[in-house]
Amino acid sequence: MNAAIDLIIPARNEEANIPALMAALPRGVLRHVIVVDNGSTDRTAELAEARGAVVVPEPQRGYGAACLAGMAWIAGQADPPSAVAFLDADLADDPACLPELIGPVAAGHADMTVGARTALAEPGALDPHQRFGNALACRLMAPLVGRRFKDLAPMRVLRWESLASLGMEDRTWGWIVEMNFKAARRGLRVLEIDVPYRKRHAGKSKISGSLVGSARAGAKIIAIIARLWWTRLR
Repeated sequence: MNAAIDLIIPARNEEANIPALMAALPRGVLRHVIVVDNGSTDRTAELAEARGAVVVPEPQRGYGAACLAGMAWIAGQADPPSAVAFLDADLADDPACLPELIGPVAAGHADMTVGARTALAEPGALDPHQRFGNALACRLMAPLVGRRFKDLAPMRVLRWESLASLGMEDRTWGWIVEMNFKAARRGLRVLEIDVPYRKRHAGKSKISGSLVGSARAGAKIIAIIARLWWTRLR
């Protein structure tokens, strides 16, 4: 694959996952692996750097804040990538699936690909409240953007120009719904590809590990959808 692909991995206190994650990344596919250290208090940054990653610090906690920091690092390089991939650090998504998502973007058949989890998730990987919240958000968004997404999934790949054109702003867990909303509204060619999904390799999820955390994330997602729709109307 000749396209230059950069990978952004937001990470906070993921030292138990970093060695296995870096070992599992597909070889010969990625130009830069950018691990954004999102205020970790463990050896996440040290372990990632020792294994060849570019470590970008972002002390302000938030999924979107970490992703934006990774994008800012890429934007500051002399040669922009053809595309940017996003992957969580918990190994719930299999890094071996990245080439499958990169392929349609690198070939010019899609502007954005998403690794949809719901169809192939192993038992227990997605809790019932996660599935409910995910389906509700996708259902609420559908009449507003003109398409029904399968999943608000974190593993995704976008053409760099397409990503830059979205004007991403959210610094929290609203990042993914903002991206899906804007991508659909702006007519990006979005391809959802079913991929396996498993329980996280180690540690505890910052959001979905509890019912309260999931409820807060769900409320945030609904608020983001409402804000994006109101902004469009104005």
